[in-house]
Amino acid sequence: MIDKRTRIKIAIQKSGRLTDHSLDLLERCGLKYTRGRDQLIGYGENMPVDLLFVRDDDIPGLVRDDVCDLGIAGLNVIEEKRLEFVTEGISDPYIEVCRLDYGHCRLAFGYPETGSIQAIRSLEGSTIATSYPFILRDFLKQQNIAADVIEFSGAVEIAPSLGRADVICDLVSTGTTMAANKIREGETILESECILLKTPVAISPEKTEWVDRLLQRIEGVMQVRESKYIMMHAPKVALPDITALLPGAESPTVLPLEGFADKVAIHVVCRENIFWETLEALKDVGASSILVLPVEKMLA
Repeated sequence: MIDKRTRIKIAIQKSGRLTDHSLDLLERCGLKYTRGRDQLIGYGENMPVDLLFVRDDDIPGLVRDDVCDLGIAGLNVIEEKRLEFVTEGISDPYIEVCRLDYGHCRLAFGYPETGSIQAIRSLEGSTIATSYPFILRDFLKQQNIAADVIEFSGAVEIAPSLGRADVICDLVSTGTTMAANKIREGETILESECILLKTPVAISPEKTEWVDRLLQRIEGVMQVRESKYIMMHAPKVALPDITALLPGAESPTVLPLEGFADKVAIHVVCRENIFWETLEALKDVGASSILVLPVEKMLA
């Protein structure tokens, strides 16, 4: 029976583009949980883990205040909150454990197509609308640019048409929203993706074992996102060529083939995606019976 005092709390976005990815990651780590409709807490059934479904910009604060042991949020939110905490005299508010390789986007300037400002060098004295005022002010300070920053909580792209700003600085994923509002995407000031956060407060020994186990499982899931297990038959002399053709491959396992003195079976884990062109190249150097399988889990 799981002691409630050892339960780990993980804050994740309650709804949005990161939610499904975060839940999929935790499920691939073996977590089974129950959550009723409209409930903001998911209860782990097989692990001492509870999920708190909250606003994404609340996640860094919940981890900082040790309300949650772990949190998953975009770097854009994490960096904005970190800079805000710095202005309050709070340093090292949380520990960034690792990048999770999903939720990729960028914080970039947007210039109205018909505007006179079309580059960073022309921002001096301008007015910039953004949902990330702390990141933007920090960037402008580093660039020695004096500009007014106004905060928009949403729909930043309409600020120029409303006469509120000359340019914008907004989060971009595909760029279609900017283009639809006749705004040209400009320079990127932050590349973002999902980050796993950990509380700066020492975790109790009862929780530490499970936190370490969960982090190890996350690392295992991350290692095999693009990994493939490849099996093939090939001449012994082709082994160097085959190894060179497989990107991110570990040292292959080479097994004898019954009845063939000059051919072997080759098994290898490749940590990068395998394309048809790679399979065709393997065949060209003598490989046959090539089988590519997905890797679900792996512990180093």
